[in-house]
Amino acid sequence: MLNFDWLSDVTPETAKIIFIGLYVFIGVMVLMLPNDYVYEGVKKEDRHWYNNLKIWSVAVLSILATVYYQF
Repeated sequence: MLNFDWLSDVTPETAKIIFIGLYVFIGVMVLMLPNDYVYEGVKKEDRHWYNNLKIWSVAVLSILATVYYQF
């Protein structure tokens, strides 16, 4: 059905680097989100570091990238 023979010359290490690069790109895009958007619906006096979704997103992306790179 799908012909992926053109990918046969790509080494596993190159594929890992490409996917790690995609995770880094997504992480950078998440970090570029404005804080007002991240804390939408939370009062300014109730904003804490652990409510920052950017931190949690980058943490999850780091875990996923690490697991993917290991295997």
